[in-house]
Amino acid sequence: MMLHARSLNTLPGIRHAFFTREGGVSQGIYASLNAGIGSNDDQAHVAENRARMAAAVGVAPENLLSANQVHSADVIVAEKPWPMTARPRLDAIVTRTPGLAVCASTADCGPVLLADPQARVVGAAHAGWRGALAGVTDATIEAMERLGAARKNIVAAIGPMIRQPNYEVGPEVKTLFVAQDPAHARFFAPGDGDRQMLDLAGYVAARLAAAGLTAIEDLGLCTYADAARFYSFRRATHRGEPDYGRHVNAIALVP
Repeated sequence: MMLHARSLNTLPGIRHAFFTREGGVSQGIYASLNAGIGSNDDQAHVAENRARMAAAVGVAPENLLSANQVHSADVIVAEKPWPMTARPRLDAIVTRTPGLAVCASTADCGPVLLADPQARVVGAAHAGWRGALAGVTDATIEAMERLGAARKNIVAAIGPMIRQPNYEVGPEVKTLFVAQDPAHARFFAPGDGDRQMLDLAGYVAARLAAAGLTAIEDLGLCTYADAARFYSFRRATHRGEPDYGRHVNAIALVP
């Protein structure tokens, strides 16, 4: 049902989970732990799945907080729950409030969970290539600092996401990355024709390191390659499926 990062597991007073697609009630293409509020799944099933995830990280169902993600570098500080119908449009959430689980929802993009156990501040970032390039992880770290965190103490874990052997992008994506820094060419490998294979996880890890983090763990798992455990937007597209499930990746402070 869920995976853990060793580095986060050792931190006192913090719970986290990178949830897989296993352990829920959804059926068909959504089987079984679909958390996708924006999917066409039965929303009663989604609600039950999310309640199970909330229980797994020790929070009330209404305290499992996710955003309406838009591939931005925008961050919000969560101090209390918000209604599902009023989710903020952004891509990272941070908190220092015990009992709230901040989440990133993914189905190929990169989930990054962060924690400063000394300041008791946690964060979750959704890093697709657009958000990653725009600096969503940098913005998350800066928001955590405003709550009292210190970069030297922040532990970051990169969860399951699409990996370079399966992540084909157009040449225009490489152009954007290289325009930011010519050294970013190292995150691309040649594909068919003019296509490029993007190492998004490597780029996210490099951004975290460049921001001054030293404790960075990558679970190294590919959502596209492992259909038994993970949903994948790109795999669903290649299969001609009408929709796809979404994962939740959550971190919380124990009250």
